[in-house]
Amino acid sequence: MEPADRETATGLPPGIAAAREELTPMLSQYADLCAAHEDALVLFQVGDFYEAFCEAAETVARVCEVTLTERSDSTGDYPMAGIPIDNAAPYLESLLDAGYRVALGDQVEDAEQASGLVDRAVTEVITPGTVVEDDLLESGTTNYVAAVAAEGDGGESDTPGASDRRVGLAAVDVSTGECLVTAGDRDAVAGELDRIAPAELIAGPDAPAFEPSDAERGWTTHDYDADAFDRRTATERLKPYLPAPERRFDADAELRAAGAVIAYAEYTQGDDGPLSYVTRIRRYDPRDRLRLDAAAQRSLELFENRGLGASDTLFDALDETNCALGRRCLERWLRRPLVDADAIRSRHDAVGELADRSLAREGVADALSTAYDLERLVSRVSRGRADARDLRSLHRTLAVVPELKATLAGAGGEAGASSEPGGADEGPALPRTDHLRDLRDRLDELTEVRELIDGAVAVDPPQEITEGGVIREGFDGDLDDLRATEREGREWVAALEASERERTGIDSLSVGHNQVHGYYIEVTDANVEKVPDDYRRRQTLKNSERYVTPELKEREEEIVGAAERADALEYDLFVDVRERVAAETERIQGLADALAELDALTSLAAVAVARDYVRPELREGPDADVGGAVDPAGGVEIEGGRHPVVERAEESFVPNDADLPRGSVAVITGPNMSGKSTYMRSVALAVVLAQTGSFVPAQAATLPVFDRLFTRVGASDDIAGGQSTFMREMSELTEILHDAGADSLVLLDEVGRGTATTDGRAIARAAAEFLHDELGATALFATHYHGLTDLADERERVFNLHFTATREDGDVTFLHRVVPGASSSSYGVEVAELAGVPGPVVDRARDLVAAEEADRRGNAGGAGSEGGTDDGATGGADPDDADRDGDASLREFLAEEASGERDEGGPEAGDPSIETPTGSDPEPPANETGEAGAAAGAPSDLTADLRDLDLARMTPIEALNALHDLQSRVDDDG
Repeated sequence: MEPADRETATGLPPGIAAAREELTPMLSQYADLCAAHEDALVLFQVGDFYEAFCEAAETVARVCEVTLTERSDSTGDYPMAGIPIDNAAPYLESLLDAGYRVALGDQVEDAEQASGLVDRAVTEVITPGTVVEDDLLESGTTNYVAAVAAEGDGGESDTPGASDRRVGLAAVDVSTGECLVTAGDRDAVAGELDRIAPAELIAGPDAPAFEPSDAERGWTTHDYDADAFDRRTATERLKPYLPAPERRFDADAELRAAGAVIAYAEYTQGDDGPLSYVTRIRRYDPRDRLRLDAAAQRSLELFENRGLGASDTLFDALDETNCALGRRCLERWLRRPLVDADAIRSRHDAVGELADRSLAREGVADALSTAYDLERLVSRVSRGRADARDLRSLHRTLAVVPELKATLAGAGGEAGASSEPGGADEGPALPRTDHLRDLRDRLDELTEVRELIDGAVAVDPPQEITEGGVIREGFDGDLDDLRATEREGREWVAALEASERERTGIDSLSVGHNQVHGYYIEVTDANVEKVPDDYRRRQTLKNSERYVTPELKEREEEIVGAAERADALEYDLFVDVRERVAAETERIQGLADALAELDALTSLAAVAVARDYVRPELREGPDADVGGAVDPAGGVEIEGGRHPVVERAEESFVPNDADLPRGSVAVITGPNMSGKSTYMRSVALAVVLAQTGSFVPAQAATLPVFDRLFTRVGASDDIAGGQSTFMREMSELTEILHDAGADSLVLLDEVGRGTATTDGRAIARAAAEFLHDELGATALFATHYHGLTDLADERERVFNLHFTATREDGDVTFLHRVVPGASSSSYGVEVAELAGVPGPVVDRARDLVAAEEADRRGNAGGAGSEGGTDDGATGGADPDDADRDGDASLREFLAEEASGERDEGGPEAGDPSIETPTGSDPEPPANETGEAGAAAGAPSDLTADLRDLDLARMTPIEALNALHDLQSRVDDDG
């Protein structure tokens, strides 16, 4: 929302604003708060409601769907709308979703004690990125507000060289106190913003503009006080948080962004001083993690699935966490996988041990399931907003720490025990892995804090700390004496009714109490003559009189005085306890980090055991030089790999192997719906899982450590941004070809399909050659341009894979099995039929395909037209490759001429229901006699030799060789 829009939404009517001296005291107070917070919609506490007036009231009524009323006073008539304070969360959420910032003008003075107008002040500014209320936050998620600042003195982002300027990025989660700081060029920072997905972004006066690549995960962007981005101001702002902040950051832009985001956080929380719970300001380098841009996160469906199964994501597949701390930790790990092999192995060690030790794993899970969100609890404690129930929740969480330590103490086994899931028995030794030993040592029991809370705070305290009954009996002697005086007084009053009935003989006499008149003795008018002389009239009612006696008055003063002093003392005691707990914020946050990591590791171990994941072996260092020889054992080797999400949704999943030498390009062909995209994603997800610290869904896996992972899978129009599908595809391809390197894994799916066949095929081929020749990246390249399979003959590190299918009686069955070589068909017409395309359209398409194939057979060597397709056809071959046209004709000829004998247990020779891959296999299959090559037998009758050809097992080149041999023999025979 633009600032002008906010002023219109929150300001007062011009007539009232111009005549401030004529406003009523309350409306004047409201106007003052609006003037001090022009960028926010002010909600003004009036009793049990938050009220808004004038234009702000109209906004609240419209957005929150509440009734718009009218108020009249000496100023005139003006609109008013309100929301209940005790159920404000859903209304506040609506305002935030609509793009408003909300300033809460709370009563900061007791209305009963106020001599005039109750004093009010803005105690909190609620914005999308600085929400701290549990009701407005999703449990187990992060919620960042970020700030960006550019290096130098400023200038527009589109000025020459602006894109090369270093940009600082700082993000803080105000609900937990986590703060991250980094810097890079504009593109690097844009990638980090997409990765952390802040709810709100504030920009310095010299910062370039950043737009989210995904509108659904977009952020609210607005300018902020330019002074907050000043270097000197930022340095002073950060000093309470960091010693010598000017020396803690590598770039000036980092310091300025950090100072600004902290200033904004302080402003929104209404605090006069530093946010003492923000103790973890961490600078990081994006290169220290596997970089996954927004496109990769979307296409791999790490956190979002826009299909029918919206919850079917990789995160959902891994999330067996037991508390909010672990859920946030697992999300952070998945967004930023590791690139340090030792750190990855350390996590694998811990996951392996927890997987092996089922009793320990289950014990840890049970204990953590009772843990509360320590990070958010301690932030409320530190801000002075925690109530007694929060402290009891903190106590209950601290109480599980000794149990966790005891469980971990029995979690280890003997050295050398199996690291496969479920591979060893429980053992009595300490954890065998350094990672778990370190975690156990970091489990600070905070005994003094736990005992303080347990001794001070009632087990089941009231919600409000001013209601009494918050501090436990025995904690403070003075409080106990006051409560005893109050209790004894109330007991005396409770017994007074019976004694006075007996003394006066008035059976209907009753003793009562109200807030206005205090304690009283009530007598009906019919019994007034029996009232003793020491009764003093206090109140006359319609049918009765109320009295007080000197002794009752004295007891009342004792009770009320003791209660008031006890309430005040109890409040002071609670605040003191809360402050003593807040003093241990850093220790509590350290414990929270350890619990979070332990929960995330336990979740990964539970998934590994339940779904038969295996620990991956890691390789380090480059295994190939661009243009040089490749170590075939230096890349991705996966045996029986599975897609971790798809396998959960399907009753049966066909595993596939992956053998990708480092720096190789695998050209993948095959029918639509055969599983090409699933296969590529399963390889990429194995890498993400492994570098996250997880085991992987496979029978065995050996993987290198990649530094970046790119995907170009699927595309959509960006009409508002002026980009067609093809333009968006090319933009994503541009980023990949600019940024990928020898340590990158690249997934490309159907590059060039959004334009004419000639152009698209040329772009796809050039991109594949560039990946191979210039970048040396490891790539999976799925395509329907069958002509690209020739690259395997031209480039050393290019090889072909394809997915198999069978066709019988016109019905296609996709086998979802990947094998070496190139596919002969894309089965486009069959897929159209499966999708429900009307029969006449399918039949006409088949006729057109048959006509085109017949034309190609009559004009061998013809190329596809400019506007044509390259999908292949039913039983056909690549229309852009004359050799493949020849292969297709040869297969048809040989199939028609063969007699139909079958191999033992195999298909009939030349059976067209079996797809015969084109291209060359690593080792040509042998014929029935064991000789390499189908036509290598001794000369014999041509008909018999033709009958003996095993066409189903022959590659096209072998078939051509066989045909050449037969032709030569015909020529020799004359």
